[in-house]
Amino acid sequence: MKAMLMMSPGGPEQLVCSEVKTPSLSSPTDIKVQLMAAGVNPIDTKIRQRGLLGPGPLPAILGCDGAGIVMEVGSAVDRFKVGDRVWFCHGGLGLDPGTYAEWTVLDQRWAAPMPESLNFIEAAAGPLVLITAIGMLRDRGRLEAQKTVLIHAGAGGVGHVAIQIAKHLGARVITTVGPKDHEFVKSLGADETIDYLREDFVMEVNRLTQGLGADLVIDMVSSEVFSRSIHCTRAFGDLVTLLDPGPVDLKEARLRNLRIGFELMLTPQLRGLEAARLHQVEMLNFSADLIARGQLKLKVGQVLPLFEAAKAHGLLEESRVLGRVVLEVNSSSKAPPF
Repeated sequence: MKAMLMMSPGGPEQLVCSEVKTPSLSSPTDIKVQLMAAGVNPIDTKIRQRGLLGPGPLPAILGCDGAGIVMEVGSAVDRFKVGDRVWFCHGGLGLDPGTYAEWTVLDQRWAAPMPESLNFIEAAAGPLVLITAIGMLRDRGRLEAQKTVLIHAGAGGVGHVAIQIAKHLGARVITTVGPKDHEFVKSLGADETIDYLREDFVMEVNRLTQGLGADLVIDMVSSEVFSRSIHCTRAFGDLVTLLDPGPVDLKEARLRNLRIGFELMLTPQLRGLEAARLHQVEMLNFSADLIARGQLKLKVGQVLPLFEAAKAHGLLEESRVLGRVVLEVNSSSKAPPF
C-alpha cells in the first residue's frame, strides 16, 4: 500500500510517500479498514518535529484521525461487518501505525460508526478535536447550562467544535478570534467575540461578566494566554488547558480557588487505559448524535491528497487554515453516504 512515512525528526520534507506492506489482522477482534481520509492535527506536526511519543521504530506512519470502510473482520468481531463506515482516533504516536496510509488495522473497540450524514472527508476531520473538546468542556471543565465559558481560538480545530458543544450544553459562549473570523464563530453559536489582536481579552471578559469572570476558560494557545486567563476566571471556577503552561505564578489562581485541569486526549493510547479509550468512543457516539440532529458541524478548511502531507503540515504550522486540514486517501472519499 501507499503510505506517508516519517523518516526522522525534522521539517515537513521528512514525510515521504512510500510503498509499504499492507497490514493484516493479528487478533480475532481486529478490523481491517480501507482508509478514505485522514485528519491532520497539530500533534502530528509536533511528533514530526521532535520524534515519536512511543517506542516504535522509524520510519513510521503518522496520523491519528481516520475514516474509512471495514473490508475484513476477525473471527470474534461482533460490532462491525464488511462494508460498514467507521471513524476513529488511533495510531500515529509511535505505538501503532497511523492513518496517513491506504489501509489500517485496529481493534473493533476503538472504532465507532460514522455519522450517516457525513462523507469521509468530513468524518476524518472529527475524532481528535471532538474528543478533546468534550473532554475539556464536560469532563475536565464540568460545564453546565447557564454557565459562561471563554473558549480561546474559537475558529480553530478544537475551538470551532467546542463552541457548538458548549451551546448544546446550554452555556453562554465568549470566544477569542482573529479579525476575519467573527462571523464564522457567531454562525456556530458564539454569544460574544473578542478580537485578540485589538482587544485585551482579560478586560473584555471581565466587562462582559460584570467583573466576575468566566466560570470556565479553555486554552489551547500559549503559556502567556493561560497565565493571563487566570485573571478572568471566576472564583471557584475552572481553567483547562491543552498545553504545558510552563512556569506560571499561581498566586492569583490560589486566591481565586481555581481548579486547573489538563486535557491530553492521547493519554489513554499512550498509557494503555482501556476504560478511558472506550469512554472516548462514547464521545464519538455522542458527537454523532449531535451531528444527526444538526447541532454540530465540522469545518474543513483544506483538503489535500495523501502524497501532499508535507504541504498539509506546513499549512498547519503557518496557521493558514480556518477549521481542519484533511488528507484525501481515496478519490471517492467525498462521495455521499451509501
